[in-house]
Amino acid sequence: MTGADETAKASGSDGTPPLRRARREDLLALPLEVAPRLLGARLRTVVDDAEVRLRITEVEAYHGKGAGPVPDPGSHARMGRTARNATMWGEPGHLYVYLSHGIHSCVNVVCGPDGMAGGVLLRAGEVELGVAAAARRRGLTDGLGTDDAAGTGSGIRDGIGTGLRATQLRDLARGPGRLGQASGLRNPRHDGIDAISGAEREGARAELWLAEPLAEVASGPRVGIAGVAGTDAFPWRFWIPGDPTVSPFRWGRGAAEAAAQNAASAAAAQNRGRAGDPR
Repeated sequence: MTGADETAKASGSDGTPPLRRARREDLLALPLEVAPRLLGARLRTVVDDAEVRLRITEVEAYHGKGAGPVPDPGSHARMGRTARNATMWGEPGHLYVYLSHGIHSCVNVVCGPDGMAGGVLLRAGEVELGVAAAARRRGLTDGLGTDDAAGTGSGIRDGIGTGLRATQLRDLARGPGRLGQASGLRNPRHDGIDAISGAEREGARAELWLAEPLAEVASGPRVGIAGVAGTDAFPWRFWIPGDPTVSPFRWGRGAAEAAAQNAASAAAAQNRGRAGDPR
């Protein structure tokens, strides 16, 4: 896969499905609609001449103010446009690269109708190409094999020559902070980089490639989001069932309590309905 390849790729000898470069029109729907479509997609980055290719296995949708029928209290753009979230209000296909907890650069694909903010957080993936480059960015330099010194490698499926343990290969991009590190994209240098045109920005290029939609997709509450936004009232996290690179679920602050309250309210309403109480 190279930056010049614009057309669908034929299936490989390992049976991988064909891929094609993403187009802006692929990303014009609300993030909630786009998010599951990005499962199985590839994010290819070239940063400081080191290439990494990630197969996306887990995503989360986030809507900005005024996007969709239900306000999203978990979104950076829930209150409107700010200097931090400006990329979310821009052209679909750019990457919103933000800093989480002052440490981790996290990568989102901007999507949504014109004039609305939205993004799909790339939560986890498999490093298919560039294992050594990803490992170095993650600080996993001990034991790297010399035959992967150029930054190429065949990912979690075998990892031959990398010198990494199976769990290290699995975890290279397992979680949004790790995925951001592995990709080489950094806030603020690469915030707004265009993954449709592949234009260079601050020594980096990014490309988004789409695969055929998956037949089976799992969904549930978003990870680590506070309050009701992190409950099943917003089942806006999507992942590939059974994929080992998918990150574990954890409640955000107050989310478990909000989920329990929602469940109790639903049960009470159901009981009233059975008793003929119209309240």
